[in-house]
Amino acid sequence: MKNKFRAIIERDENLFIAFCPDIPEANGQGTTKDEARESLSEAITLVLEDRREEGLRGATL
Repeated sequence: MKNKFRAIIERDENLFIAFCPDIPEANGQGTTKDEARESLSEAITLVLEDRREEGLRGATL
């Protein structure tokens, strides 16, 4: 399943910083915009997986 999220990428000296307003816990960075976007994508995946697992733990109690 594919989801689309907004990404905001800003330049900070030598790095690009990426974040997602829809998932504040997810951030990424890289030396290029593409690296920052990929890093953010991985962070989003991890946050969503953690939320899913947390929801399943609560459902089994």
